[in-house]
Amino acid sequence: MRSSLPNAAQDGDPQLSDGVYLALSAIMALVTVPSIVLNATVIAVTLKHKQLRQPLNYALVNMAVADLGAALTGGVLGVVFNAMPGHAPLGRTGCVVEGFTVSVFGITSLCTVALIALERMFVVCKPLGQFLFQMKHAAAGVALSWLWSLGWNLPPLFGWGRYELEGVGTSCAPDWHSRDPSTISYILCYLCLCFAVPFALIVASYGKLLWTLHQVSRKVCLEGGASAQAEIKVARMVVLMVLTFLMGWMPYASMAMLVVYNPDVYISPLVATLPVYLAKCSTLFNPIVYIFLNKQFRSYAVPFLLCGKKPWIEDEEPETQTTVE
Repeated sequence: MRSSLPNAAQDGDPQLSDGVYLALSAIMALVTVPSIVLNATVIAVTLKHKQLRQPLNYALVNMAVADLGAALTGGVLGVVFNAMPGHAPLGRTGCVVEGFTVSVFGITSLCTVALIALERMFVVCKPLGQFLFQMKHAAAGVALSWLWSLGWNLPPLFGWGRYELEGVGTSCAPDWHSRDPSTISYILCYLCLCFAVPFALIVASYGKLLWTLHQVSRKVCLEGGASAQAEIKVARMVVLMVLTFLMGWMPYASMAMLVVYNPDVYISPLVATLPVYLAKCSTLFNPIVYIFLNKQFRSYAVPFLLCGKKPWIEDEEPETQTTVE
């Protein structure tokens, strides 16, 4: 199996011990199980409570669907394959299918993060004046995230680029290691349009958002401390959003760019696997940061998880759609 699908794990490296694979399986399980539970909870409570079916929440639910798909495919398969003897019973067809599905879900989730950033910027900063974000805009943004992801993950199925084993050889992804000019051109486009563009949108949107909140706070802070405290809370939330984005995806994108720039660089299979696992951890980071720090979703999701029990009583009403918290 390992000789039929060349990748970073096969360039003369010694066979990793079964203990290492079992440890990777356990780590992936610790991420995958809560990811499935939390993302499924977001979808379930949205279907159950129509109060949550608001335009700005469409993107949050879309991200939960994409993250749930990534956890059920890449996450579950990562747990199983690392724990099985032989570690990668994928075969060529299985590698392509796994690499394609995980990449589609992952890039859709990544694009949805950028969509959320744009939504919040439009709602709070009003760069288009009294623009009202409606259901049709939310639906269009969700559809675009899926079409964009499909559009850039389909080419390897038709000869432009390809999917290959990565890291320790128990998962597949676009082939960063190929020296074929066609594959390199695909990877460069993929990195620019599926990583760099979403990141630029996130930084620009949240930068504008923070600047607007800062300007508003300066005008009213002398009248009371509530506005300044709100700005600090939003700033903390935004910083956490950007940090989780960077922690989850930048190591993976940076490793890919390094390999494309210098195909002869040596990266051990175990080291190459760490960015892969960090990217997969984003399926757990997202529902925690974007959903459970949102009071509106939290007020429904926590009782759902605890079978109706409420561990606290909210002092405030669930946040409205025009707030940023």
